[in-house]
Amino acid sequence: MNQLNRICVFCGSHEGKKEIYGRQTRALALELARRRIDLVYGGGSIGLMGILARTMVENGRGVLGIIPEALTLKELSGQMLGELKIVSTMHERKALMARMADAFIALPGGLGTLDELFEIMTWGQLGIHSKPIGLLNIDGYFNPLLDIIGHAVEEGFVRLQHTDLAVVDDDPASLLERLVNYQAPAPMAQGLNWEQT
Repeated sequence: MNQLNRICVFCGSHEGKKEIYGRQTRALALELARRRIDLVYGGGSIGLMGILARTMVENGRGVLGIIPEALTLKELSGQMLGELKIVSTMHERKALMARMADAFIALPGGLGTLDELFEIMTWGQLGIHSKPIGLLNIDGYFNPLLDIIGHAVEEGFVRLQHTDLAVVDDDPASLLERLVNYQAPAPMAQGLNWEQT
């Protein structure tokens, strides 16, 4: 079983077109709070990021936002949500979020969210980390992405075992329970000495 004290959540700086995205983001935050799990995230106060962090703060949980200085004018609006750490680059942001988290969850989002998700999955594939990764598949948002990964398996570019790098569920409570019980697949390359992320 995995001890989950702080989870990194990747999600959009927009709320998307469907109300269910915001509703399920809030449901995830409430479930994290119920389980006494703190949040690390991209530091924004708008979009799904804002809903997530605001709900966590309202429910008494710790929130650590990590944001590059260049994005502070674009993604920060209004009240500060929890502790905010401003870094220099996107690379520094992602590395610090990875270090600070016991697990990762991706919610719907755009290219930045997908970038964060694929990087953390690649690090798992290579054995840089063995932390649980989850996709909260709200209203089937990630279905096309899962189809592409399946296609990459069929075409010989992704090993079947690495489709288990991410746990997929559409229910926040069920997803968190599965992350607690997650066992990472064997990394693609054994015995490599990676620099700490």
